[in-house]
Amino acid sequence: MLPILIVTGWLVGLAFPWIERMVPARGQACRVQSIHDGDTMRLDCSGQSIKVRLYCIDAAELEQQPWGRSAHKFLRKIAPRRVQLESIDKDDYGRVVGEVRPSESEPSLNWRLVREGYAVVYTQYCNDPSYYRAEREARTAGLGVWREDGLQQTPWIWRRSKGGH
Repeated sequence: MLPILIVTGWLVGLAFPWIERMVPARGQACRVQSIHDGDTMRLDCSGQSIKVRLYCIDAAELEQQPWGRSAHKFLRKIAPRRVQLESIDKDDYGRVVGEVRPSESEPSLNWRLVREGYAVVYTQYCNDPSYYRAEREARTAGLGVWREDGLQQTPWIWRRSKGGH
């Protein structure tokens, strides 16, 4: 059985070489090209331009003032030129969903956005308990979006009310 699996894997790789490039490898070194908003960025990973949706989080949209601009500005501030991308999945829009870290030993930018109150846990897509703890700490401290009640705490509901994704 094992030889059949090996041959099948080899044939699939030979017939569809692009499959390997669909989702970059975990811990891949990349360069930040641009930051779109508080939870989306574009990275250059080995010459491949990749749009990345930050895993586990949702930030207010840019139109949700002042929250969206604050999240965008904070992500720009904490993102170094070189990062490590840990790919987790692809979303319905073709973006890589992943964690982005300044280095393998540092907390992800995703987690820092939640811990500092610039983003919330996207409960529909997150099963990492560390994000929930970070959000509780930010909420208790009244940081960022937790300073006052509003749809900035639920960007997915705000988008739906505007007819977005």
